[in-house]
Amino acid sequence: MAKKRKKSKQVRLKDNLTKVLREFLGARKSPLTVAEILQRLSLPEEHAPVIEEILTELKTGGEMAGSGEGFSVKQKPHPEGITGTIRMHPKGFGFVVTDPGFECGGDIFIPKHLTQNAVDGDRVEAVLAAGPCPEKGPEGRVSMILERSRKHLAGIVSEIDNAGYFHAYAPLLGTSQRIFIQPSHEVTLSVGDRIVMEILDWGSKEKMAEGKWLHTIGSIHDPKIDIPAAIEEFDLSSTFPIKALNEAKLFGARVKKSDLEGRLDLTQDFTTTIDPDTAKDFDDAISIEKGKKGYKLGVHIADVSHYVKPGGALDKEAERRCNSTYFPGMCLPMLPKELSENLCSLRPNCIRLTYSALMEFDKKGEMTKYTIQRSYIKSAKRLTYKQAKKLLDSDKESPLRDKLLLMVELATLLKKQRMERGSVDLALPELIIKVDDQGVPTGTETVEYDITHQMIEEFMLKANETVATHLANEGKSVAYRVHDIPQEENIQEFALMARSFGFEIEDNPSPQLIQKLFAKAVDTPYGQYLATNYIRRMRMAYYSPDNIGHYGLSLTHYCHFTSPIRRYADLIIHRLLSGEPVDEQNLDKITSTLSEQERLSSKAEQNVVLLKKLRYLAALKSNEPFREFKAVVTSVKPFGITIDILDIMLETFIHISEIGKDYYEYNERRKELKGRSTGETFTTGTPVTAFLHNVDLIMKETKWELLSEVPDKSDFASRGKERKHRPERAKKNNRRRRR
Repeated sequence: MAKKRKKSKQVRLKDNLTKVLREFLGARKSPLTVAEILQRLSLPEEHAPVIEEILTELKTGGEMAGSGEGFSVKQKPHPEGITGTIRMHPKGFGFVVTDPGFECGGDIFIPKHLTQNAVDGDRVEAVLAAGPCPEKGPEGRVSMILERSRKHLAGIVSEIDNAGYFHAYAPLLGTSQRIFIQPSHEVTLSVGDRIVMEILDWGSKEKMAEGKWLHTIGSIHDPKIDIPAAIEEFDLSSTFPIKALNEAKLFGARVKKSDLEGRLDLTQDFTTTIDPDTAKDFDDAISIEKGKKGYKLGVHIADVSHYVKPGGALDKEAERRCNSTYFPGMCLPMLPKELSENLCSLRPNCIRLTYSALMEFDKKGEMTKYTIQRSYIKSAKRLTYKQAKKLLDSDKESPLRDKLLLMVELATLLKKQRMERGSVDLALPELIIKVDDQGVPTGTETVEYDITHQMIEEFMLKANETVATHLANEGKSVAYRVHDIPQEENIQEFALMARSFGFEIEDNPSPQLIQKLFAKAVDTPYGQYLATNYIRRMRMAYYSPDNIGHYGLSLTHYCHFTSPIRRYADLIIHRLLSGEPVDEQNLDKITSTLSEQERLSSKAEQNVVLLKKLRYLAALKSNEPFREFKAVVTSVKPFGITIDILDIMLETFIHISEIGKDYYEYNERRKELKGRSTGETFTTGTPVTAFLHNVDLIMKETKWELLSEVPDKSDFASRGKERKHRPERAKKNNRRRRR
């Protein structure tokens, strides 16, 4: 059998760029010139002739329209119905992710009242709205539910009607659709009971849905039930199949001598892990040296692919879960603890199998050489971020501190390069809800994104980029991690907010200008809020075999390689590196599933975090009835404003009729509400003080009052402080980093 010839580098480049251009231009309404394509994809100018050649060929083949003034993908005519999967937002609206073959210029937005009672994950038929497509993307309505994603729903008993019958609220069905629970002699229910129901009739606008009680999880007033309820609601798995557990136990508790054969021995290199305090799954370890020519960096990643083989029980379960899910005080792992917390975890003083990205850099931080190979290490030290920071801040010299200082030195050079190419750095602190062993929130902790976090991120980013580029150059199909450019309107709204805080920035700023803005804002009271708001306005990163680049990192090639214990996408990359079989024909479907499950896990995590925040607020309200909170206006619409409670990072909406007694007029150009009599003005970025009225755990809602006195912006720094008096008059009011 003749050996398959490898494609030349130029042919591989053209193939990759063709995929990128189809995806990139297919998601846009307006045509782009070659120069604009180069700029938006951060491609070098020498790619221009190849791009022109590709666009000309695609135009000749009927896929493209345009000329030197701009190219765009020809939109295929749509039949009456477009099929796809709907993804629901907690507020009731959704987006239809269309099936292959339907090019709509993006996911189809479905307003809340046009979802036809669709539940997240349902297969639906959608019809596009008449008229020109909005700049934000296509809009439409669900015309038919083709296939329900589930028969069972988790919900909460919300009321008992006059006839004594129970009604339930299921978050996945939205706030407007209640469920009538069939009478049963088997159980007595109470308002607040969290239950699982079999849905017998999904209902409509005119009638309630109907469900049959299956079992009770517990009460909404019991915080121990928050995580089990989320597992039921989002259909996650809390236990492993017996076959997967037995397969994990077969490997034993130690690495076998035979497993080391053919691997690079790095046990003499000084390696260390740096992770959060509570981490048990240590995916990555670092080694570093400095010589006359520059730096040698080793990023050593747990070799999960040695144990989890394609088609095995462990692999099937890991592929089904796609990722680990992290709740406050608890983790649902992708792999059993025999692997995730022991045999794969890079524990100190234990020999562990690894995949090592060994990279060399000159004194300016430019990479000069790299190798990626299977290895084994023995981590010398397990550090937490706090311990690493304490060592760096101390004056006491030690070999470990010297290594950390070297890491900071190289990371600073890598970060400088990243900034120069247009990546936006958001060193945001993370708000963590602390809970006790009963699930009761006991307080919050702000984890600063200090230099120790930043240096580990820089090393992981460089390893991921290097592996993605390596695999692309090998001509392999890759499960890329991609990030599309943000919608223009979102960037304009962000720029408006920045100007409201006194920063000068144009309407459509480039990543470089946004980067300069954050450099100015970082030491001001507005820095954290601006960064958080910027992230909210970005599109979500996702997995795809089509490489459209990573906007946020300003990279042309990027994948996930560094966390195979907790992400199946990384395991796929490891298999590609070692030449193990990967279902390249179904890579599109696999990456789509990975992205969907990641979003689902994120929703479950956010759901529990929100409930813990509400429990914490309810406790504060009980202990300090007159406490006031600093807040900021995050969005202004003709019908009301959204504010963010800064101390706990919680958003809440206030309808225009509930802001105050004045008549408020909306200015479209300035995006502001202004009182006709008082002149009181609310615009994006306006600081306010809020008073908590009550907390509804069943509906996961809070009701706030805006105080009549609007605080000065300079008061931001002292946010959330308690005042000892009750206001005389109050106005009525109703992400783990994933690059």
